[in-house]
Amino acid sequence: QVQLVESGGGLVQAGGSLRLSCAASGRTFSIVAMAWFRQAPGKEREFVAAMIWSGGIWSIGSTYYADSVKGRFTISRDNAKNTMYLQMNSLKPEDTAVYYCAASATVIGSVDQRQYRYWGQGTQVTVSS
Repeated sequence: QVQLVESGGGLVQAGGSLRLSCAASGRTFSIVAMAWFRQAPGKEREFVAAMIWSGGIWSIGSTYYADSVKGRFTISRDNAKNTMYLQMNSLKPEDTAVYYCAASATVIGSVDQRQYRYWGQGTQVTVSS
């Protein structure tokens, strides 16, 4: 099993920045990909960004972003801490959502939430206008 714990959410004004963290524990060696999803009130959960966590040396660290966050959000990792980050800049009110960290032990590069077996509890991000 893999446990994921998010932190770093909060309230920020439009144009501001936040950094989310996702700390992984347990069988972290089994993780091949990690991702961020978000769910706004009344909407379905959607893909935000993903990173290849392990695999061939040519693919580790590859990142993928939803068009809506490209150029504003950056996903990164700290190997020593088994932690993934989401740096969010130029935040907009439409970025308001609960942000979830997810991990997959089987599929890399997927934007489909069904491919991710492990999930964190979520952290609220609220962007005021």
